[in-house]
Amino acid sequence: MELFVDSACVDEIRSLCDLGIIDGVTTNPSLIARTGRPIQDVISEIASCVEGAVSAEVVAESCDDMVRQGIGLASIADNVVIKLPMTWEGIKACQILSSKEYMVNMTLCFSANQALLAAKSGAFFISPFVGRVDDLTFDGTSLIQDIRDLYDVHAFETRVLAASIRTVCHVKQAALAGADCATLPPAVVQKLISHPLTNIGLQDFLSDWQSTGQTFPF
Repeated sequence: MELFVDSACVDEIRSLCDLGIIDGVTTNPSLIARTGRPIQDVISEIASCVEGAVSAEVVAESCDDMVRQGIGLASIADNVVIKLPMTWEGIKACQILSSKEYMVNMTLCFSANQALLAAKSGAFFISPFVGRVDDLTFDGTSLIQDIRDLYDVHAFETRVLAASIRTVCHVKQAALAGADCATLPPAVVQKLISHPLTNIGLQDFLSDWQSTGQTFPF
């Protein structure tokens, strides 16, 4: 499963990309707004940090405006993916943009039926929101599994990008449910490596080595 970072903070993204484990980036209007910078500058810098897909979202409600904004976003860099909302206007825009060979990420997906429409419209990614589904006392992981099963049965090529990931448990569940990718807040990426038994084991090893009085020979 590919790991994307969900952020618009260029310094944060660059630091995580240096680890060699980040495959792409997702942004949204809220994340861009927090930077206080022009969207074209932010997306351009992010796209230069990572070779993989960088999702940049439109802020329009009509199909025509989505298409216009989407083409503008895609012109920033070759690895920019146009992010559209899961609405009827969004589906219409997805069909138009996909037919022109633009990559589209359909976001704000909360049902397998929505995912079906996205795939039929030619979306490159579908972004089901795991955490927000959990908030409604439903099972976000089951949504990922349903979409995976639906896509496999009908041989859809749309990639399942698990979004609204809030915990390391969500990451594991999305991977086991068959998500192609998951987009994680930077804090969750950092927590993936952490385990108390790793820390305890390392301290035991270091303590035992120090008790020998040896210095490392190399």
